[in-house]
Amino acid sequence: MSSVLRLVAVAFLLASCGGGRDHSPPRNLDDACALATERPAYFRAMRDTERRWNVPVPVQMAIIHAESRFDGDARTPHRYALGVIPLGRQSSAYGYSQALDGTWEDYQSQTRNRHARRDNIEDATDFIGWYASEAYARNGIHPTDARDLYLSYHEGHAGYARGSHNSQRWLTDLADRVAQRAAMYDAQLRACNRR
Repeated sequence: MSSVLRLVAVAFLLASCGGGRDHSPPRNLDDACALATERPAYFRAMRDTERRWNVPVPVQMAIIHAESRFDGDARTPHRYALGVIPLGRQSSAYGYSQALDGTWEDYQSQTRNRHARRDNIEDATDFIGWYASEAYARNGIHPTDARDLYLSYHEGHAGYARGSHNSQRWLTDLADRVAQRAAMYDAQLRACNRR
């Protein structure tokens, strides 16, 4: 076998193992129009989720920005005992949506989407839509209410209902920033005729 053919075979093997997916964040996370242009598949996934679950694209974008900064491989940091002994990650949150294992399994079961992956943008945005639908059914949070939706997303449906976020100033401040970012993304998408 020639060296060129071997090189092509190895390159093909490596590409097939990696799945060929680019989970790295887009270059400009502060410009919704640039994000939609750079990653049209992201924008299509969010539009599909908006049609299915009525969660506006800017709200989805703001939640993903807060959770993973659009990094499909995002994970929580490792914990260490005595600063050196690894104890595992802070939580099971993973992917664009930073969904926890148990919540993701609920989503897979209830939507019958058993093969959904947290590092797949279509599945991650659909998860956000499903979660928003649950938040509306359980706590009356409208899918356009980025602030309260994010608080429920972070604290869970029961935690939100108990008001656990009210004693966490950093979290309510973060939720305010999520709402501001959703409004910014909405204005940008309107300016470039994507809304």
